[in-house]
Amino acid sequence: MLTSGWKAVSMVDVHGKITFTLWLCGCNLRCPFCHNWRIAEGKGCFELERGAMLEELEVNSFLVDYFHVTGGEPLIQWAELSSLLACVKALDVPVSLNTNLTLVGPLEKLLNAGLVDHIATDLKAPPAALYGLPEKASERLWRLFLRGLELVSNYGLPLELRIPVPKGFDVWPWIEEGLGHLDTEFYVVINPLVGKPLTNPRDEAWCSAHCWPEDEVRNLGERLDELGIEFHINRWA
Repeated sequence: MLTSGWKAVSMVDVHGKITFTLWLCGCNLRCPFCHNWRIAEGKGCFELERGAMLEELEVNSFLVDYFHVTGGEPLIQWAELSSLLACVKALDVPVSLNTNLTLVGPLEKLLNAGLVDHIATDLKAPPAALYGLPEKASERLWRLFLRGLELVSNYGLPLELRIPVPKGFDVWPWIEEGLGHLDTEFYVVINPLVGKPLTNPRDEAWCSAHCWPEDEVRNLGERLDELGIEFHINRWA
């Protein structure tokens, strides 16, 4: 299992929770704003020392609300992840999975095995711009994402729905569609997309044009407020 490392105690990876966070390598998307793109592309990754990580998790387990797996896209390595999460559950530590929800088959295997207690995902809109892939591929992945939301709802898992907000796009039609596929406990975290000097995005030119939104964040907050949806805004600057 390829990783870029872990952090024993984190207060920033799940809203309002303390996590033990593990980063796994690889991803099936090419998001232009991604600041973890090196992990996604496997740069600087190494084999996970499972024993050492589990030992550190056990020592810190009384401090954390979740063992949180992120990336990259963790479900790229779903078979190895399934084995690891079984070990985590044996320590009686709840599991949070940060996934883009497009790898629906592997996700269902983990959920069916009872290995996940919480989901975090990004609703990336518009998909053709934020997935960083050709339009037809992005459309297919968006449909898989919606199926992923339905799957999470079917299992009744609590969800942190993160919305990365770009500048210069009308994202509401996709957000509205995504919300219509949810039937589980959730809240929204609005993440205004930011670039340098706070992050090192995959595509600096794209980020120069579409990062640092202001009006878009305000408008989205107003719409969510009108619907009575709980939301939080990450303020990076």
